[in-house]
Amino acid sequence: MPEMPESQMGEAGSPEPHLSETSKMPDQIGNVGRRTTEELVADICASQGKTQLSLGPLEKVYVFWLAGMSCDGCTVSVSGATEPALEDLLTGSIPGVPLVVLHHTVLTLESGDHFTTSLEKAVAGKLDAPYVVAYEGSIADERLTAGCEPFSSSGSLPLWAGSEVRQRISTAEWVKRLAPGAAAVIAVGTCATWGGIPAAYGNVTGSMSVMDFLGKDYRSTTGLSVINIPGCAPVGDNFTDAVQAILLFLQGLGPLPEFDELGRPKWQFAETVHQRCVRAGYYEEGTFAKNYGDKECLVEIGCWGPVVQCNITEKGAVGHMGGCMNAGGPCIGCTMPGFPDKFSPFYKSPPGSTVSSNASRLLGSIIRPLRRISQRERNREIRWHDTVPSGWASEQGDVSLTHKILEFFYEKMQFMGSQRPGPHSAKEHFPAGYRSLPERLYGEDYQVLPEEREKKAEKRAE
Repeated sequence: MPEMPESQMGEAGSPEPHLSETSKMPDQIGNVGRRTTEELVADICASQGKTQLSLGPLEKVYVFWLAGMSCDGCTVSVSGATEPALEDLLTGSIPGVPLVVLHHTVLTLESGDHFTTSLEKAVAGKLDAPYVVAYEGSIADERLTAGCEPFSSSGSLPLWAGSEVRQRISTAEWVKRLAPGAAAVIAVGTCATWGGIPAAYGNVTGSMSVMDFLGKDYRSTTGLSVINIPGCAPVGDNFTDAVQAILLFLQGLGPLPEFDELGRPKWQFAETVHQRCVRAGYYEEGTFAKNYGDKECLVEIGCWGPVVQCNITEKGAVGHMGGCMNAGGPCIGCTMPGFPDKFSPFYKSPPGSTVSSNASRLLGSIIRPLRRISQRERNREIRWHDTVPSGWASEQGDVSLTHKILEFFYEKMQFMGSQRPGPHSAKEHFPAGYRSLPERLYGEDYQVLPEEREKKAEKRAE
């Protein structure tokens, strides 16, 4: 069945034909909605009874997501974000945050010339709202290719450009043209922030980061340098959280987010993996895993967590679940500049751990026994002196004389200058011996049934 021309397509529930702004272009194959992304956003808002008006001066913000030398892992990660979710940004569900009109090659409706129309409007300064550029993957040196065919591209010279030859447009070219007018440029993932795997030693593409491509003097129209959100792949929530903070700033409802000297959101990358790691306590006590799957600290089998800045152990991978170290995987430094070269070979003990791990072992040899003493003492009720009345304590064996001596001095130090709380035993609390209320009322007959107790009372009366 042939597809209906765009000029004959009507809006949902409306008999009137809907004339899209791209209707004069050749019909697209596959765009059954016959909508541009902007028109779809408007339809979504209308279907929910919403308007595009928000609390600030901005109604919407365009986001152009471009991909260079990437594996699309950043796209997968961001599409799984939950706090805030990508869907919340696209539907205007977050109070105060302007509606996000996302142009992404995977998620958009348009294709071909229809897709590049909004990009060309942005370059020409004809959009009706500010725009943000999000770049995934590293930027290759497009001068190295034969015949000017790009390593990575998005669209081609349009049919109405006056050229008979269709030439693919590199994403590097789009960044070069879009960056000067962008409200912000965000590098998503380690390939975009530092160069990553495509820029590793021996690469033939001349790949580099967005920051290297635009230069240290680059500033957006709002005065921002390139914003870097590293990770291979990054935590999806880190991207949506940063976008939300930036949009609130552009909206005039929030302060300028704080970034470090490398352009990373400071609230996300100020601390190391190790500081929030679920295994950090083992490092402090000097106990290390020897095999993958062990529960102890992973430094000895190749974990760079003590020096790598990342919040994966706090945020988790998706929905606060998972994360490399939480799931038993050593940190290989994928959020750091110089990855992967500076952290290779993977799964080998870092050079610095030779000193730090042995120092931790020495300290741990003192800390562990002291903590076991404290733990054993804390596991006893104050009235339990020699044994635990649970019935299970007899299987634990007797406490050594050395432990008793250390525990004695530990207790003296703890209650130095104060009175030890009491009572220490039931005998101290009940000097005359404990007697229950029935026992005090009925004496030796307190366990006898009431009927028998009455008969005994009658016999005593006779």
